[in-house]
Order: sequence, then structure tokens, then C-alpha cells
Amino acid sequence: MKWLLRSPATYIAWPLLLACAVTWLAYDLPAGYLQGMSLLMMAAGAIVLVDTFAGIRLPSIARVRARDYTGSREALVALVFAAVVILFCGLDLALFPVPLLDNPASYATMEPGREHVRHISSLCWTLPPIGLLCTRQRGLRNALIIVGLVFPVLVIDRNRIFAALFSFALVILFRRDERRPLPWKSIGVIGVLGATVFSVLGAVRSGSLDNVALPFSPLYLASPQGIKWLVLYVSAGPYNFASMVAKGYTDTSLLIGQLVPQAGPMTSAPTDIPFDAANINVGTEFLPFLLAFGPLGAVASMFLLYALLVWSVRRLRASVSLFSLLIFLRVAYVCVMSPFAPQAFIWTNGAFIVLCLSMQLCAALLPSRRGGLSLSHSTEPHAWNKTKST
Repeated sequence: MKWLLRSPATYIAWPLLLACAVTWLAYDLPAGYLQGMSLLMMAAGAIVLVDTFAGIRLPSIARVRARDYTGSREALVALVFAAVVILFCGLDLALFPVPLLDNPASYATMEPGREHVRHISSLCWTLPPIGLLCTRQRGLRNALIIVGLVFPVLVIDRNRIFAALFSFALVILFRRDERRPLPWKSIGVIGVLGATVFSVLGAVRSGSLDNVALPFSPLYLASPQGIKWLVLYVSAGPYNFASMVAKGYTDTSLLIGQLVPQAGPMTSAPTDIPFDAANINVGTEFLPFLLAFGPLGAVASMFLLYALLVWSVRRLRASVSLFSLLIFLRVAYVCVMSPFAPQAFIWTNGAFIVLCLSMQLCAALLPSRRGGLSLSHSTEPHAWNKTKST
């Protein structure tokens, strides 16, 4: 299991192969759609081979666990950042309707100013890892975790829920004592919690699945409603990708929209793209490149995303910096979610990486004090492990 956690292919190739397998089982694929599915699977298989021979791995769990961030300059900067995020979460709830309590459809309505507030409040997924890593105070740690997990539920942002739970679980795995077995119970609870919340919010946010007109297989149709939401979430991207390969449709607007601020929608496709179901308009991280540059462009974007992941792994190996860890958590998450929708090659993701690099530089420039802030190269065991609490 340790080698699986440390391998970059775990976060990009295997999720893509899993999504393709689920798609294969969930639909009676129309003629010509297998070509697109085969393209995704062959590219994922090629990434596994490259990753195996390259041998670039995340730092050992022992090395990550030995790094104590509490009291460091990086922790101070991260906690200030967390305070700003919490402030914007409060503004989001105070100034605009709360979708879960008001109108579920309002989650996608961006009143004047709300989009700018949401750019900051959507970073709530960083709060659980910052809480686990940067403070010894149980109350503050729990408050950061709770805000990071509850705020996305209130605004019905399923993507942020997954991002928060993913980073929360991964930090637990990397901070565990190697002499103890993997905390399967904790990870299992997190997984069940995520699946349950996702299914419930899916029904609240989008209504019944009866209005989704896709060629579902008998196996899918016989599944419980909650399972259907999860399967649709996993499989819709590869299905739409395959449909665009079969139809040979081209359009550059989606790629421009996600790369250029205010140029258009970043993560959902324009309504004029001929999807089989207009209300299921997602198509993997690589769909915009497929529409703009064809199948070769899509394959190139897959390897570009793998290169971004390897870059984040190399940065983390170099120093095990807190902000390098946050960058890795973000890049690993968008890789895991690449079968669903564009989240890596969007300008907000680039802005977050630049923000982390800036905070790392800011922390390095802060003066250190004896008896106060400690240098971030401490090898003392992490305080979270000492308190044995969550």
C-alpha cells in the first residue's frame, strides 16, 4: 500500500482506468464510442508504464511524519491564510442566499460580487489539512476541520466536499505511524461520509435522475438511487468524451473560457455542444483539448497533467514544505477528478499554485525568534500524533 500512495500514477492513471471501467458497465455504448474510450484507456496505460520506468516517488511516510510544522513560520502564514478563507466563507453565507437553506438552484447563481467572494471561499478545502498540520490547539484544529467540511455542504458544492475529504484523508495517511496498520476505519468513515453527502446533495441540487436521457445499461437502471448519482458522476465525463470523439465535433471556446479569466465558463461546457444529454455537460479534464486540437491534443493534455503532478511531487520531495504539500494535494486531487471535468488547466488552479509559492516565499522572509517561531526544518514528531485526537 505504501508504494501505491507514493506513486504519481495512482492519482491520475488508475482513476481514469476505473472511470472507463465504470462507464463500460453503466451504459450500452452507441456505435463508435469505443474509440474514445480506448483512447483514454491507452493513454492511462502509457502513463502507468512511464511512471514505472521513471521511478519518481513521493517522499517516504516516515519523512513526512517527522516534519513538525507547528510553531514554524510556514504554519503562521498558513493560519493567517486560513483566517482569510474563513472570513470569505462567512461573507459568502452572510451576503448571499445559502443554497441548502434557501433555494438549491441558487448555488450556480453568481450575483454581483459573489463570484469574487467564491474565488476565496472555495479554498475552504485547505482548512482541514492546515488544521491537522499547523496547530496543537484542539479547539482551533477542530474548528478548521469543521468549517472546511460544513461550508461546502451549505453552498451545495460537491466538488469542494470531495476536495476537503480527499486532502483530509491523504494527510491522515501520510502522517500515520508506519509501525501501525493503515487506519482503514477512519478512511472508510470518510469515504462513506463523502458518498452519502454527495448522493443526498445530488438529489437536492439536481432533482431526479429520471430526466437524464442516456443509454444506461440494465445494471445501472437496477441500482439504488444513491449509487446512480455516484456512477453518473464517475462515468459522465468519459461517456461525453467518447461521444465527441465519435461525432468529430470541434470548438475552441471551452478551452479559451477556462484559461482566460472572465472569457467564459471554466468547468462546464457551452450549451451548443451536441452532448447526448444537454443537462449532463461534463467531459473529463481533456475534453476542451479534444474539441480544440483533436485526439492528439487530448493525449498531449493527459501527459501534460502527469508532468504537472510529477513537478509537484519533486517539489515535495525537495523540502517537504507545507506549501509544497498543499500544492501536491491540489494537483493530486485534480488528477483524481480528471475523468469528470476540467479543474487542472483553469486559471484559478494556476492562481492557487502561484499563491502557495508566494506564501512559501513570504514564510522564508519572516524573521525567526528564539522561543517563538521555530524554523520549519524541525524533525520533532508532529503534535497531532502526540495528542491522539482529531
